[in-house]
Amino acid sequence: MILFLYGTLLDPGVLARMAGEQTLARRMRPARLAGWRRVFLRGTPYPTLLRDPASAVEGAVLRAGEAARARLAAYEGSAYALVPVTVATARGAVRARAWIAAPWRADPARPWPVAERCPPLGWRHAARLTPGCARPRPR
Repeated sequence: MILFLYGTLLDPGVLARMAGEQTLARRMRPARLAGWRRVFLRGTPYPTLLRDPASAVEGAVLRAGEAARARLAAYEGSAYALVPVTVATARGAVRARAWIAAPWRADPARPWPVAERCPPLGWRHAARLTPGCARPRPR
């Protein structure tokens, strides 16, 4: 199954621990989901997606086996469902699935700030997958 990742699972360490596969992050490829925006899941530090025709979400796609997908589903929890999406990649459009919460669970007034979350993702990795995430220059 091809998954579109847009939040904490972009962190290679988190992905490896939660999926139980140390090399899974190497298969991630940058992807963009048009027509959605990333916001906080109400009452949590985690993101979800809301439909928004004027926005797009940068993230990554990867092919995950059944065991990894099951472990990731357990990590995502019952607040999220796997939703079919079509993302743009360097190789063209790709049909994938993304864990997205029901719209009533989202906090539309609170964008989930990827740029502020870049350090936990690892600078080089985050910059490759999420444009706009760059290591601050020393002053």
